[in-house]
Amino acid sequence: MESSALVAALLEHDTAAMKPLPVGTQHVTSALTLAEAGRAIVRARATGRLTAAEEQAAVRALRTFERRCFVLDVDRAVLDRVRRPFPIEPIRTLDAVHLATTELLGEPPQLVTVVTRDARVRDNARALGYAIE
Repeated sequence: MESSALVAALLEHDTAAMKPLPVGTQHVTSALTLAEAGRAIVRARATGRLTAAEEQAAVRALRTFERRCFVLDVDRAVLDRVRRPFPIEPIRTLDAVHLATTELLGEPPQLVTVVTRDARVRDNARALGYAIE
């Protein structure tokens, strides 16, 4: 799951991003996704988009998601992959980190579905052979 989808689920109650997974599958995300979602919650509260109670609910939902997820670190291998071109350029650095993390899962693309609300991530993931949700 990429940041845009998780933030949509947490702040916009986009239930499609958090739908139950089929038996035997698992949510996988980057540590970057958790950091970006946490910052989005802080920004939303600071700008008045969320009340204190809504902020607390979003933080709880983020923590629950994190506990249920396999979290991949942004390591040297991810950063090395980010420096190479992606199928559809230009792409922003943080979007490239999400895509690189997906590629470095080591799973065949046909076994991975990328959950995103970002057009650049979606288009590149599709070009790399991943299913999109």
